[in-house]
Amino acid sequence: MTDQGVLYLIACAAGPAQYVDEGVRIAQGIGWDVCLVLTPSAARWWEPRMRELEDLTGHPVRSRYKLPWESDALPRATAMLMAPMSCTTLNKWGAGIADTLAIGLPSEGVHLGVPVAAMPYFNQAQGAQPAVALSVERLRAQGVRVLIGADGYAPHPPKQGNAKAFPWDRALAALS
Repeated sequence: MTDQGVLYLIACAAGPAQYVDEGVRIAQGIGWDVCLVLTPSAARWWEPRMRELEDLTGHPVRSRYKLPWESDALPRATAMLMAPMSCTTLNKWGAGIADTLAIGLPSEGVHLGVPVAAMPYFNQAQGAQPAVALSVERLRAQGVRVLIGADGYAPHPPKQGNAKAFPWDRALAALS
């Protein structure tokens, strides 16, 4: 069942990325054809089990930009969800730094009319950095639906996050 279209689920190396297969299954259950894109660090976490993710999605899992002579390995996205989004990725993206495929795709996609949402996962100490509020503001001004606080994920106290309980369903609902 793929009546929603093609979703690029983009995961950063934040705690819930170790359960990204659960996010994929939930998205597939509501009709998305899911293509998985990981930051290089998140890809390293999944390296021994990458084939499992490729079998689950039916697509190659991407974590690096393609070379100029390579063709696109994924179908065109109809929506993108960056979840979990790390504090580092939020601030790089907000500053316009697209040095990874995981940032480059949504950075360009939002300006091509693709709906883009992002749900962070980081702690309150990281979230207290002044750059965080500025990055959220900059991304929202571009049309990114940043799901932080009451309408998404509220940063947790340091050392008290529950990565397994990440609200994948709430993140996906933002694309409806």
